[in-house]
Amino acid sequence: MEVTFTISMNPETGKLIASWDDPVHGGGITTQADSLDQLQREIVDAVLCHFDEDELPQRVKVHFQDDPSISVLEPA
Repeated sequence: MEVTFTISMNPETGKLIASWDDPVHGGGITTQADSLDQLQREIVDAVLCHFDEDELPQRVKVHFQDDPSISVLEPA
């Protein structure tokens, strides 16, 4: 099984949001974080909590609704 999370940004809070809708059982997973690194950890944790060990997806993919940008310089 493969799970694909859609990644978007909340324009009000600036937080990244990852969501996956379960097409078979309904429901799904939604988590959020302040950075891509933190979001990756949150997704892994959420998947481990959501699925039984024998049902864990073999792949977890992410799909960005908009291309992310990376700040190279600190704001002045």
